[in-house]
Amino acid sequence: MDTKRFVNEFVKGLWKEIPPFRFVLGLCPTLACTTTVSDGLGMGLCLTFVLTCSNIFISMLRKIIPDEVRLPCFIVVVATFVIIVELVTQAYFYPLYMSLGIFIPLIVVNCIPLGRAEAFASKNPVIYSLADGLGMGLGYTMSLTSLAFFRELLGKGTVWGHQVMWSGFKPLSFLQKAPGAFVCLGIMLGIMNLIGSEK
Repeated sequence: MDTKRFVNEFVKGLWKEIPPFRFVLGLCPTLACTTTVSDGLGMGLCLTFVLTCSNIFISMLRKIIPDEVRLPCFIVVVATFVIIVELVTQAYFYPLYMSLGIFIPLIVVNCIPLGRAEAFASKNPVIYSLADGLGMGLGYTMSLTSLAFFRELLGKGTVWGHQVMWSGFKPLSFLQKAPGAFVCLGIMLGIMNLIGSEK
């Protein structure tokens, strides 16, 4: 194993190719599941598990999956791990399961797992596919959690459900709605592009 390559494959998902901000992928859950920090973190960890496991499994099977049926096979693999996540959250993290609702099963059609399966896992060894999936998943988790932090803080005056703003603070309830999610995401995209252009 090339350690330098392993690290590079992992780190790229944390900034250089961070999914929602660099590729603008997976925007539905990014906007819908970031009203609270707990929802953002929960959704990010669910997708990280699915992405990492599906990357590993697809990489292991890459030489025996025929090209003609690779996308249906990728969907079956991703769907398998999504069902595992859905059942585990329903059994052990029921409030999160109820809060995320339909967005857990919709990970099946999320662009990120299928995109990484097609672009990376189907062409690379297992160890690098693991690094790619884990890095992209954690980058996605950081994106959702940071977006949720600002939306919850300014939109409710709380963080993780605990009041942190002063008593006279008037929440910007606009940020808890879909248009506010777009505005907040746009500001964060602009800041990231500005930071990136200065390097």
